[in-house]
Amino acid sequence: MLNQNLRFNIGRFFSIPLTVSVLLSSTLSLPSAAHSQSHHYNHRRTMTSPPQSLPLSHPPVAKKVEHVMELFNDVRIDNYYWLRDDSRSDPDVLDYLRQENAYTDSVMSGTKEIEDKLFAEIRRRIKEEDVSAPVRQGPYYYYTKTLEGKEYVQRCRRLIPSNQKVPSVNDTMPTGPDAPPEHVILDENIKAQQHEYYSIGSFKVSPNSKLVAYAEDTKGDEIYTVYVMDIETQATIGEPLVSVTSNLEWAGDDALVYITMDNILRPYKAWLHVLGTEQSKDTCLYEEKDDTFSVDLEASESKKYLFVGSESKITRFNFYLDVSKPEEGLKVLTQRVDGIDTTVSHRGDHFFIKRRSDQFFNSEVVACAVNNTSSTTVLIPHRESVKIQEIQLFSDHLVAYERENALPKITVYHLPSIGEPLRSLENGLVVSFIDPVYSVDSTASEFSSSILRFSYSSLKTPPSVYDYDMKAGVSVLKKVDSVLGGFDATHYVTERQWARASDGTLIPMSLVYRKDLVKLDGSDPLLLYGYGSYEVCIDPSFKSSRLSLLDRGFIYVIAHIRGGGEMGRQWYENGKLLKKKNTFTDFIACAEHLIEKKFCSKERLCINGRSAGGLLIGGVLNMRPDLFKAAVAGVPFVDVVTTMLDPTIPLTTSEWEEWGDPRKEEFYFYMKSYSPVDNVKAHNYPHILVTAGLNDPRVLYSEPAKFVAKLRDLKTDDNILLFKCELGAGHFSKSGRFEKLQEDAFTYTFFLKSLNMTNQL
Repeated sequence: MLNQNLRFNIGRFFSIPLTVSVLLSSTLSLPSAAHSQSHHYNHRRTMTSPPQSLPLSHPPVAKKVEHVMELFNDVRIDNYYWLRDDSRSDPDVLDYLRQENAYTDSVMSGTKEIEDKLFAEIRRRIKEEDVSAPVRQGPYYYYTKTLEGKEYVQRCRRLIPSNQKVPSVNDTMPTGPDAPPEHVILDENIKAQQHEYYSIGSFKVSPNSKLVAYAEDTKGDEIYTVYVMDIETQATIGEPLVSVTSNLEWAGDDALVYITMDNILRPYKAWLHVLGTEQSKDTCLYEEKDDTFSVDLEASESKKYLFVGSESKITRFNFYLDVSKPEEGLKVLTQRVDGIDTTVSHRGDHFFIKRRSDQFFNSEVVACAVNNTSSTTVLIPHRESVKIQEIQLFSDHLVAYERENALPKITVYHLPSIGEPLRSLENGLVVSFIDPVYSVDSTASEFSSSILRFSYSSLKTPPSVYDYDMKAGVSVLKKVDSVLGGFDATHYVTERQWARASDGTLIPMSLVYRKDLVKLDGSDPLLLYGYGSYEVCIDPSFKSSRLSLLDRGFIYVIAHIRGGGEMGRQWYENGKLLKKKNTFTDFIACAEHLIEKKFCSKERLCINGRSAGGLLIGGVLNMRPDLFKAAVAGVPFVDVVTTMLDPTIPLTTSEWEEWGDPRKEEFYFYMKSYSPVDNVKAHNYPHILVTAGLNDPRVLYSEPAKFVAKLRDLKTDDNILLFKCELGAGHFSKSGRFEKLQEDAFTYTFFLKSLNMTNQL
C-alpha cells in the first residue's frame, strides 16, 4: 500500500526532518494526539515576575511547588509539576512561558543581525514562485503552486490534453496560451489570513472529479475540521465534519469515510458520512475499544476498496469496505492475532497483504482471493537481511520498497494478468541510484499505468521527482527543486561511516560536507542529528537551509541509531522497551567515532534532535554532558515516567508497547534510569536550546518547560540555556514556509553563537 512506512500511528512523539511535496493529500498526516484535559493541582501560589513586555537580562526562576509521587517504594519529587495546565490558560504558567521567551529574545538580541542575515540567505535559495510535479488523476493534472512572498500554496488542476490520454514518462503538462486553463481549487493563503496557524492535513478529490474534501487545522493541535467543496463553483457542500482526524477517504462520489478520536485523542471510530446529511446521523462502521489500539484508514490503489485498520505497536488487523456497496459495511480481511502486523491492498480478484510476525520480522508479501481470504499464497518471502517497507500495486506490477544494509531500494515485479493464478515473484528489476547514501519515497502514481513515480534526494541532491517506466526500465526526471544562489552539488561530499557501539554493533552514519572548506583534522564544526524511535528511518535527504552551515565549514551527520528502522525490524526491536538505552549509547558511540576520526572535537561538536529525538538529546546530555559543545532539543519528550504513568494524557496507553508500562516495576526503574527530567544532575552542561509548542498534542509543552526549570536549578556552569515556546503552534511549530525558514535561521545562529563563530559571517 502506498506510503505504508508513514502509515503507522507513531503517536505524540513523531517528528523528523522530511522534505515532502504535498499534492493530492498529505501523506504525512498522522493520527492526532493530546490536549484539553482538565487537570487540577495543589499548592498553587502567585508567581512574582517582571512585566512581560520587558526583555529579561537574567534567566527566569520557576517557583518550586513540591509534588510527591511514590511507586514501588520509590519517591520522586517534581517541583515543577504545576507547569502542566491542559487548558493552556493558567496565568502563572503563561506568564512563566512568556518570561522564558523574553529571556531567549534578550540573550539572542546581540546576534539578531546575524540571524536576519542567515534568514535572508536561506530565503534567497528558495524559488518562491514554483510549481510541483503535476500528478495525473482521472482527466486532470493536479499540482501545487507557491507564489512570491506567500507562505502557503495554491492547489490547482488542468485538464490532460487529448494527445496525452495514454500516460508516458515523457508527458509534460502544457502551460502555454493554447493549453487547457489552470483552475485554482484552493488558495491556502486566503484561508490562512484569519489564523495564526493554518495547515491542511488531507486533500482528496472525489472519483468523479467534481468535489474535494479537505481537512483543516487552525491551531496546531491536530484536531481537524473537514469541508467538502464543489470544485467548479467553490460552493461548500453541507455542514463541515468537526473534531475529526485528517484521515478521510471517498466512498463513491456521495459519501466519505472518516475517523474520530476519544477523550484522550486516540483515533478509535470509523464513520460513514453521506453528503448532505448531518454528522450526528453518520453510521459508525467500527469502534476500537482497546485503548492500546488506534484506528486508521486507507484506500486501495485500485480505488475499489477502503481498508479500516486497527493497530498497536506490534499488532495490526484490517477490515475492507466495497466502495460500490458501502451499505454492506465492513468485512474482516485479516484477523486480530497478537504480534501479527498486516497491511493490505487490492488488485483484480486478489487482496495483497504485507505481513510481519516475530518469525518473519522483516515481513513477507502474500495474496489471497477476494472470495477466499483464509488461503494465502506467498509472493515475496521473508528475508533476514532485507526488510519490506511497503508495497505499491499497479494493474500489471507490484513495487516493493525495501531496505538492505541501511539503504532504501525499489524492486519492481511484473504480475500475471488479472484472472491468472498468482505465484512467487522472481526476477524483480531493481531501480539504481547515484549517491552512496540517499532517500527514496513512494508517491502518488496511476494504478492503471506502467509508470512508477518516486521522489529521490540525498544530502547533496535536491528533492527530485522521477517517473520510471516499469516495462522499459527507464527513469525520467520530472522535477528537481531549484536551489538558487549558485549551488553546485559537486562542491559537496556525502559518505557513509560506521561507529562501533559498546556491544560491538556497527552503527551507520550518513555524512555531508563541503570538500573545499573542511580540514578533517578535528577542528571542523560538526552537527550530529539523531532520532532512533518507532522504527522510523531517518534517511539522508536534502535541505537547502542546511547549506548555510555547510558553506561555513560544518560537517553534518545523521546517526542511524537503534530504535529506528534503517537496518530492519531487529534494529528497532533492539532500541525499544528494556533495550531503549541502546539508542543513547549508540549516539554517544557515533560522537566518539567522529572525534576519534578527526571529523571534529568535543569543542566543535553540536547535537540536535526533535520529539523522540529530543528525548535522545536529553538522555545523552545527562549521560555525557562533557562530550558536546551545544545541543538543541526540539519539542522533546523528556518526562518519560510521569507521562507514561498517566493514562489521561493522550496516547499514553498506545505507547506502552514502545517505551514500556511503568506501572510494572521492571519498566518503572528502567525508564526512570534514562528519563531526562529524572536524571538532571548538579554538573556542567553544554549550551542548550529547548523548544516547545503550547498547543502540541504529542509532547505536552510542560515536559520541556520542566526540563529547563530543573536544569536552571541544578546545573553548575554558566553556559547558555534557552527555552523558546511557540504560544500559537503545536508539535510541528509554525505553519508558514518562511516561518519555518526563520526557525532554521534562529537555530543555526544559536549554534554559531555557541561555537564563537558569529564573527565569521
